[in-house]
Amino acid sequence: MPNPQPSGDGSVAKAPTIKEVAAAAGVSVATVSRALNASGAVHGTTSAKVLAVARQLGFRPNLMGRNLRATRTRTLGVMLPTLNHPVFAECLQGIETQAQSHQQVIAVSTTGYQVDAEERASERLLQQRVDGLILTVADAAHSSVLDKLDAEGVPYVLVFNQPGGTQPSLAARPFVSVDNFLAGRQMVEHLLSLGHQRVHMLAGQFQQSDRSLQRFLGYQAAMSAAGLTWSQPLEVPFTTCDMRSELQDLLGRRSPPTALFCSNDQLAMTVIRDLRDLGLRVPEQVSVAGFDGVQVGEWLSPVLTTVVQPTAEIGRAAVDLLLQLIAGERYLGPALLHHTLRLGGTASQRAQQHQAGSVPPP
Repeated sequence: MPNPQPSGDGSVAKAPTIKEVAAAAGVSVATVSRALNASGAVHGTTSAKVLAVARQLGFRPNLMGRNLRATRTRTLGVMLPTLNHPVFAECLQGIETQAQSHQQVIAVSTTGYQVDAEERASERLLQQRVDGLILTVADAAHSSVLDKLDAEGVPYVLVFNQPGGTQPSLAARPFVSVDNFLAGRQMVEHLLSLGHQRVHMLAGQFQQSDRSLQRFLGYQAAMSAAGLTWSQPLEVPFTTCDMRSELQDLLGRRSPPTALFCSNDQLAMTVIRDLRDLGLRVPEQVSVAGFDGVQVGEWLSPVLTTVVQPTAEIGRAAVDLLLQLIAGERYLGPALLHHTLRLGGTASQRAQQHQAGSVPPP
């Protein structure tokens, strides 16, 4: 049964039932059960409505009662966008290794970069009575999931998100990350130092990744400081696997970019492959830089130029911080870990490049 709630006069009000949630949401009890348990086929908008009504009424299945946190399960919830991306897979490895060293187990759920899936995934983890969560959300500054965790007093630590943007000291939400703004700015400054004046950014969609937005702001700052014109980024879905059409349009312009800064390594490697399919040489005709520092980038020939963030260390640090919060220790501020630049061979001196403006036909 859900937990009784105090009424305005100090007495204990009757806890809402699953039937009342169903009636308020205009659905069946079975639909409410499937939505709350993330089981069975429930349309995304219906699921979101049920969850919103349940929160409004204060309904929560017994396993999700926060009073049960008094009995620790030694289980940490982990919610990441995907495990297909090597950054998140490597982070998860760091989380699992550190959790095991503290005799903790982990429960993992993924969201596919979708905001509505974040709500469902967080509910699944809370139903497993996790002691706290390590998670990445689309937008940490405007997240209903984080609002819910804050309201219910559930300890959590963000990984890769950077609440507070360029002023992380103002962030009240616990996080472990690198300074995405500074790192993005430094990579673009490196490209400018190579003689490039027309640098364009390709980014994962900002609505799916506040990290991409911070990296873009770093790009913007570097270009502006150099007195150069910056361009709006080309935003692409994280599932994009073919960039040839977009690259033909971008590089077929009268004054095409000579360097491309990609907001993640997976996108950078897709761009390099598709540039070569279009008959363009990297870096002789177009320089390319990424962001992440995934190991596979070191196996490319030439090696990928990129920002390297300590991905596994981010996972380990998040576990340590979360266990401190679960133990009731005070949050003293974010953990911004050190990043480096890998000056690989996919970015070269502009003087060595040919004009990239004439893109061969497909």
